[in-house]
Order: sequence, then structure tokens, then C-alpha cells
Amino acid sequence: MKEITIDVLKDAAQRLMFDMSDEQYAKLFEEFKIITRQMDLIGHIDGVDDAQPMTFPFASETDFMREDEPTDPLPVKEVLRNAAEVLDNQIKLPKVVG
Repeated sequence: MKEITIDVLKDAAQRLMFDMSDEQYAKLFEEFKIITRQMDLIGHIDGVDDAQPMTFPFASETDFMREDEPTDPLPVKEVLRNAAEVLDNQIKLPKVVG
């Protein structure tokens, strides 16, 4: 594993197009030291390499899902009847970003 240094953290931040103060980088570096110690401890557990990776921490049963049954779509006029502003069968929504 690549050694984590403040320069590595700054390079990663630059690649993600953000920056932090030197104090924030120092705090992040200290947190990474804790994480790497924890990863090292986990790596020393007997049989850890034989364990199957998990994508979800609990068994998930999906037999409760309903069967898909094709139906006719709602008429356009019924779908749009409660919209405040409609133009060419499209609903005008308020701007939400910048």
C-alpha cells in the first residue's frame, strides 16, 4: 500500500478539484494514521484472506417483491391536470441550482 503523507493527501485533493487549509490536512493526516493502524490490525486476523467479501452486511431476501403486471399508462391530460404550469405536455419546475 502506498504510504499516506500530507503530500499524497494534497495530490488527491487537487485531483478531486478541492483544497483545504494546512490545519485541515494535518487533521486528515492524523485520521489516516488511525485508519491505517486499524487496517493493519484487521490484516493480522487469522483467516481474514479466506473470508468472502460482503456487499451488504445482512442477508437480504427479495422474495417479497410483487410480479410486474403490464398496465395501460395514464392519459397525458390526467397526469398534467394538477401541474401549475404546462407547455407542450411538459411541466415547468422551479430552478433548483444556482
